[in-house]
Amino acid sequence: MTGFARLALAALLAIAADGIARADDLKAKIGVLRLSSSAPVFIAQDKGYFREAGLDIELKFFDAAQPIAVATTSGDVDFGITAFTAGLYNLAGKGTLKVIGGMSREKAGYPLIGYFASNNAYASGLKTPKDLAGKRIAVTQVGSSFHYSLGLLADKYGFKLADVKVLPLQSLSNAAAALKGETVDAALLPISTARSLIDSDGAKFLGWVGDETPWQLGAVFASPKTLTNGAMVTKLLGALVRADREYHDVILDSVKNGKAAINEQTKPLLEIIAKYTNLPVEQVVGNCAYIDPDGKLDVRNVGNQISWMQEQGFVDKGFGVDAIIAKEYVKAD
Repeated sequence: MTGFARLALAALLAIAADGIARADDLKAKIGVLRLSSSAPVFIAQDKGYFREAGLDIELKFFDAAQPIAVATTSGDVDFGITAFTAGLYNLAGKGTLKVIGGMSREKAGYPLIGYFASNNAYASGLKTPKDLAGKRIAVTQVGSSFHYSLGLLADKYGFKLADVKVLPLQSLSNAAAALKGETVDAALLPISTARSLIDSDGAKFLGWVGDETPWQLGAVFASPKTLTNGAMVTKLLGALVRADREYHDVILDSVKNGKAAINEQTKPLLEIIAKYTNLPVEQVVGNCAYIDPDGKLDVRNVGNQISWMQEQGFVDKGFGVDAIIAKEYVKAD
């Protein structure tokens, strides 16, 4: 057999072996948003970390956080990775969801969700987040991460959330349109949504949630049925932590003044995030959410979220953070 023939045969055998391995992979669906706050998910998928862990992963994209929680409960997806919401907590409180790991956080120095003012409100004196007291403010939904962020701000500056006219407009695009159209004074929006408004002088930037009130924004969660397959859960979390670490050490470590550097080390990962979020790399660099390198979850903060939402009447009473955490998987921070 010639050297070329031996190389060709070896290549065919490698392809066949890979095909056999893939046939034995555990299949799973992950519900996720096309936001850079889920960057490790995209890295693990694109770089083959899930596959190397023995998983055949399909990413299913959603337009809002709450439907991901519902889809995980119903079995339409096996895992959900998104922001905490009142709806998610209500499902988890009934035992239909368990949190198994941490994901994005609001943290100083890492722009994610911002406070934005309409041009007229800004001209009339709405210059800082503290000035939001008593204003008309757009959020997506009651009990959303944006609503909770506003509640934290009210607590910080001593004004009553009840004195703010919170307008749940159901989608980010609706909130942005209301802000531009001057039908609200302000809105809480991710920078990926607000950037075009700011660039076109359609609104004014007031500040970042992470700078004002850091908190645990996102998590990895699963239904009790999924958790019966411990091997699959362990493989998934292992692949995610591998991607968490790479994202943290390569991209987050390069962040200065709220933006990641574009260089030989960061560009390949930034291009993966851009691919899955449908954003140019130049926009991704200013929207790199903080994620713990070991996938840890700020359990105490999650407990505070539940308590706050229960006090507001957004979440059913009668359960606390211990009821929704899968302690055998969660790494507490």
